[in-house]
Amino acid sequence: MPEPIEKRIQLREIVEEDWASVHAYASLEMVSRHQAWGPNSKEDSKAYVHEVLMEAKAIPRRQFIFAITVGETKKMIGAVELNIRDEVNRTGEIGYILHPDFWGRGIAGEAAAQVLQFAFNDQKLHRVFATCDPRNAASYRVLEKLGMSKEGRLRENIRLRDGWRDSFVYSILEEEWRESRQ
Repeated sequence: MPEPIEKRIQLREIVEEDWASVHAYASLEMVSRHQAWGPNSKEDSKAYVHEVLMEAKAIPRRQFIFAITVGETKKMIGAVELNIRDEVNRTGEIGYILHPDFWGRGIAGEAAAQVLQFAFNDQKLHRVFATCDPRNAASYRVLEKLGMSKEGRLRENIRLRDGWRDSFVYSILEEEWRESRQ
């Protein structure tokens, strides 16, 4: 029996040629409806990948955006990221996005779990948080499955095309993450 798809994902650095894969999901209204960006034009997707590549060269590096790839083809189906928000207090923020063909398969959770491991083990962070649109139940379920605690709601903190959006805030501390892995 083949391994479940979420066990076959791998993360890698984004490369310039990934713009077309990014565009395949970022150009869809259903993917960007909870975001302040999009749907992307081809130029938007190319500019995003260019920005990611430039950020990867920054010293110190504060943004890590990884392509989520799947199967033997290593096809990029989404992205997951860690942004260092506060070096002194060792705080980071995670986020993820997937092509809708891969929604509901546990892939976002698997990718985010790998990034949490990177955040706590490699980047030595103390706290990692995430925000999501309260209307995006699938996204906050991912955060809850990761063991993140809901801290509250930020009111009208992001401006969308059709008005203001609230955000739920979730977080996990290094000690909580380590205990959950035992």
